[in-house]
Amino acid sequence: MSTLTRRRNPDARDESWRIDFGDIAAGTISRRAGNPSGTPEWPWLCGFYPGSHPGELTVGTASTFEEARASFETAWTTFVSRRSPADFEAWRRHHAFTAWKYAMWDAGCRMPTQSSTNRSRCFCGAPIDLRTTESHIYACHMVTP
Repeated sequence: MSTLTRRRNPDARDESWRIDFGDIAAGTISRRAGNPSGTPEWPWLCGFYPGSHPGELTVGTASTFEEARASFETAWTTFVSRRSPADFEAWRRHHAFTAWKYAMWDAGCRMPTQSSTNRSRCFCGAPIDLRTTESHIYACHMVTP
């Protein structure tokens, strides 16, 4: 079973940490910018979508990073206990499809839906159409744990 890991986001203006569970983006902990004094400065978000239902993501704030981390871990234990393997697969498939879509755009390739024949070529060179696109993405471009 995977464990939670955190990585600092180098692109964030203020201190921000991405929390991962294996290959799944499990949430974030970050420092608030322009926070009024006397209010908690560490908001956190726990959970992922797709793979969960509306209202299942948990958010909170804490006065210190360590408090935010502990609260996140407690929320994650509850959240992950309600997940099935299909929930993780839904997130992975969505992530793979989104990454593929942006790779297609970056390569200047058209989607099958942008063609009058409903056919196109993937950036990898494979022919695709409306019927085969998803299976092609998941078979050829989805990283599996």
